[in-house]
Formats: sequence, structure tokens, C-alpha cells
Amino acid sequence: MAPGGRGRCWALVAGAARRERCGGALRRRWSRAARREEKRTGGDRRVHQQAPDDKLRRRLSALTLPTAPADLRELFLQASARFPLSWRPVHRLLEHLSALHHGASDGGGGGAFPHSPATAARLLDVLAKSGNIDLLHSTLFSLPRTLLSSAALRAAVRGLAPSREVGKVAAIVTLFPECHRARILTFLTDIACSEPCRLPDVAEKVIKRAEHRHGVSRTARCDDLLVVAYCRSGALADACRVWNGMERRGLEPGAAAYQEIVVTMFKNNRAADAMTVFDGMRRSGVRDDGGGCCRAVMSWLCKDGKVWGAYMVFAEMVKIGVEVDGEVLGDLVYGLMTRRRVREGYRVFRGVREKDIALYHGLMKGLLRIKWAGEATNVFREMIARGCEPNMHTYIMLLQGHLGKRGRKGRDPLVNFESIFVGGLVKAGRTLEATKFVERTMWGGVNVPRFDYNKFLYYFSNEEGALMFEEVGKRLREVGLIDLADILSTYGERMTTRDRRRRAMNGLLESAQSVQDVCS
Repeated sequence: MAPGGRGRCWALVAGAARRERCGGALRRRWSRAARREEKRTGGDRRVHQQAPDDKLRRRLSALTLPTAPADLRELFLQASARFPLSWRPVHRLLEHLSALHHGASDGGGGGAFPHSPATAARLLDVLAKSGNIDLLHSTLFSLPRTLLSSAALRAAVRGLAPSREVGKVAAIVTLFPECHRARILTFLTDIACSEPCRLPDVAEKVIKRAEHRHGVSRTARCDDLLVVAYCRSGALADACRVWNGMERRGLEPGAAAYQEIVVTMFKNNRAADAMTVFDGMRRSGVRDDGGGCCRAVMSWLCKDGKVWGAYMVFAEMVKIGVEVDGEVLGDLVYGLMTRRRVREGYRVFRGVREKDIALYHGLMKGLLRIKWAGEATNVFREMIARGCEPNMHTYIMLLQGHLGKRGRKGRDPLVNFESIFVGGLVKAGRTLEATKFVERTMWGGVNVPRFDYNKFLYYFSNEEGALMFEEVGKRLREVGLIDLADILSTYGERMTTRDRRRRAMNGLLESAQSVQDVCS
């Protein structure tokens, strides 16, 4: 039975009740609908799922079921995979197997059935996804501790935490010995704060309940997870509250918490506070493994145009041995370009021996920021000539630099933004998206939204679009718009279809292999 079959079954049950109260014509109409539904979905599986216990057990007893524990576990795994969102068929099958082969059923899903960690985790996962919180809780606490693997705990918390069952989640630590409860509490906090739960408020309440009711002390890792989760959800005030609580308790934040709160402060235009926290991290001696915090600080300083601070962080990264990649250098080049220090930015760019796409993007973005679109296009040509394949962001960035985020009126009355991009939207059948731009062309003075170049390129990413880009490139060259023509023509040659992208990448790999052969 399909996952949605249970809903259809309840609809048929309701229809049967209505048929008893309806007249002849309505009764016949409901009968035909029920027969069509049964023919479409298969009535046997639906009837077996909602059948009484005696009838269900008679049908299951007529089957030849295996008796070996390994075979029983495999049968249960296959059945639970068939019903991933419905607890009833899985639970009733488990009760039947327990009663048939072991002579007893405890009603909680555990007991006589020869569970393994995999089957226990699958059972808890089905109960959690189906939303049966009471059965999930009773089943979890009836299982032996040896079956409570990390997958089982993860499934249980993902079912209990969204339902705000703080007490039940906190009571999980009592299933383990005293020496492991702090580690289990950290694991539960990690599950509640990460995907798909993302519930730091529930995780914080679980920690407090475990401290007050069960005497489990929180670890520094618990507070680190709370700070990271609060920052990612945009609750900077709550993150700062947890941070201050760590200082009162004498717990030292980790590198991940430092990085997340620094980035969040930069996003909230609190650069001074972010640098204060970053300086505190350096003074406290917290090791920044991988240099993630330094990279984040340097990126934001370059975006704000504070190149002197970026140079200091760059020197710090070199001093502590953090690897400096193209992304860091690209941010530095962008920061220099935005401050109109073009010669210095080019000096940094030319000093890199192996340039990657992040470094090219930093230089092009900086040139576009100071309105040097032609020079950015020359960098784009050099990028392709050196074998660095551009991506979608490269083309969108260059188109925005040449035409503006809302489109600019061109010099030529026939070949301009309106004729190419607005006309392209109309040709693609997206007249609603082109309405505001058409009104601006006709009457002027109309506020238009941002033009979505990404969607425009997506609409014409086919063989017909390749011909269109080639024709547009020819027309643009005729009116003197060489840079824009090269951008659109290159996109048509390399990016319009998957085969063209594959050929471009294969050509890049072949050229790199030939260079390697020559060097060897």
C-alpha cells in the first residue's frame, strides 16, 4: 500500500457511512467511486491494514513466514520500508510476529521479537514520522539499552522535539549509566539543533530539564551547539544570552561558536562587536582549526572596504599556518578594487601562480563595482583562455555589470535590453514577468523589479536558445557592443545544453592533460 493509502482508506470508510444515509442515486454514485478507488489502489492491502485483529491474523497465519531471527528481521525491514509514514501496519505486523513465534506480545513493539539495532531504529523512525508520539515514547523506553544506537536516538528525538515533548526528550538520558549521560545530552542537543529539527529553544529547555530533574551537567559543546543554532536562525539576542551564560559558568566557547557569532554580528552591521569577539578568541588561545573564523572575518572586512584590517587578518593566517586559497585572495582583491586601489589589486592577482574561479570572480566583481565593465570582460576572456571554465554566476555577474540589475536603455533603438531580454521573456511565454518592463519602455518612470537573468538564461538553455544567442551576438557586434556579444555568445557555445557543458569541460580536461604531458 502506498504511503497515502491510509488517507484514502479513511475516505472510503466515511463514504460507506454516508451511503447508509443516502438515497438510491447517491448510493450508486458512491458505489461507483468506491469501486474505482479500489481498482486504482488495490483493495486487499487497504482492507488488510484496517481489518480487525482476528481477520488480519488469519490472513497472516495463512502465509508461510520464516522462523529464523535473521529472516524475521529482514522481513520486518522490508515491511517497514513499504510503509514509511504509517505506524499501524508496521506495529500490527510486529505484534503478530511476536505472538506467533515467541508466544507473547508486550504491546509496545519490543519484547519477544528478536530486534537488532537496525530494526529498532527503523521502528522508531516509522513511529516518529507517523506522529504517534505516545507509542514512540513507550516503545523507546521498552527497548533494551543495547538496541539504542545513534540512529535509534536520532529517530526518536526527531519525532519528539518538533512536538515540544521536552520532558520525554530529557528523560532519554536516564536510559544510560551516569558516566555516559553528559555525552548523551550533548548528542540529543546536536540532533535538536541540526537539520531537520533546527529547534534550539527546545534543545535549551531539554538541557535545563536534564540539569534540574536528572542531575546531568551540560558541557561546553552543548552551549556551542546552542550558539550556532541560534545564530543560524537569526536570534542573535538568544545566542548572546547563551554566550554570557557560558562565561558565567566558566565554559570556553569553541571555534565553531566563535565563527558563527562573528559572522552573525557582521550580518547585523555590528562590525566593532564582531572584531571584539574575534580578538577575544585570539587572546584566549582557541585554536581555529581550518581557519574558518579567520576566513569569515577577512571576507567581511573586504566587503566593508576595511583593507587594513583584512591585511592584518591575512598576516595572522599566514603566521598560524592556515592555508590561503583562491577564495581568500579573491576577497582581498575585491576589497582592494572597491577602494580604487586597482594597481595593488592587480599585483596581488598577478602574484598568484595557480588561479582558480574564486580569484577571477573576486577581480571581476571588484571591477564591476567601480564601473569598469569592459575591463571585467577582458578578465573573463583571459579566464577562458587560461582554461578556467566559468559557471552560471560568472555570466549573471557580467550581465548585471553591463546592463544593470534592472536593465539600462541602450544606445541602439533596435538592439538593446528591451529588444533582447524583455522580448525574450515574451517569446518564452513569460508575459507576466515582462509586463513592468514593457510599461517602462512605453511610458517611462515605472518602478521595475530586479531582472532575473538567471531565469532568462534558464528559459533559453536549449538548442533553440543556442541559435538565439548566436544570432544576438552577431547583432550586438554590428552595433558595437562587443563585450556583451562575447558574453552571450560564449554562454550559447558552452552552457545552453548539458552536452555543450560536458564538451566544454572535456575540452578543459584535455587541455590540462596536454599541458601536463608537455611539462613532464
